[in-house]
Amino acid sequence: MANIRSAKKRILQNQHRSEINKSRKSKIRGSVKNISALLGKKELDKAKKEFLSLESNLAKAASKGFFKKNTASRLISRIAKKIKISA
Repeated sequence: MANIRSAKKRILQNQHRSEINKSRKSKIRGSVKNISALLGKKELDKAKKEFLSLESNLAKAASKGFFKKNTASRLISRIAKKIKISA
């Protein structure tokens, strides 16, 4: 355990950031899984709505530094391509 006050603070900040990152990652993964399941069921309207929220979450994650911008845009374009193909 850290003895210095600033080190203790950094430990708390890291724990807090870790929780936020886990929730972001699980949101994004869940959305991707939902979209692929909806595309499998041929429910395009619901998949498009889910895609809009996923796109927003990915953009927020990229702006916060969770993903690089190119990574987020690559994920968005891949999923958009899948939706376009199944349409």
